[in-house]
Amino acid sequence: MMHGATDLWNEDNAIYDDGEWITWDEINSHLERLEFQSSFPDLDVDLVSIFKNLLGVAQEYHDLTGSHLQVYGDLGELYGAITYGIKLHRNYAQGSDGKLGNHFVEVKTITPFKNTDRITLNLTRNFSKVLVVKINAAFEVRGKLIDRKALPKVKGDKLTLHWADIEPEDPKAPRT
Repeated sequence: MMHGATDLWNEDNAIYDDGEWITWDEINSHLERLEFQSSFPDLDVDLVSIFKNLLGVAQEYHDLTGSHLQVYGDLGELYGAITYGIKLHRNYAQGSDGKLGNHFVEVKTITPFKNTDRITLNLTRNFSKVLVVKINAAFEVRGKLIDRKALPKVKGDKLTLHWADIEPEDPKAPRT
């Protein structure tokens, strides 16, 4: 509902319906929500605003202080929940970060302050898919979901992956 002087509302910036003014911003926000729901049917739409707000706070804090908040892992997990429908485990759960259908998913986030675009996987963890999320210096977010079977074979229990070398399992997968 609008707050403020009603004489500022007119046909140019709002419509009058059922006894109240509705702004175009409210209408556009509702349409954006419906578009998200159609693109991501398993999406908890309420997570989108939390993700956007947290990302905005991280960027604003960095712009103001030159330092980074320790929220990028959470942002990566929220991104996975929003774009892929990953059901996140409780914080600090052992083994993986969430589930996608019957698959356990490990989420790794490349932060804006990293010097290199690489992640290290602990192969002793229980996961069958990996979501690598990259938040760049402009705070743009992208992700690549890969199947564990597609990972290169290594000796030992650690694997380092470079962003440029990661091919997502589904080329049509969301990459917002």
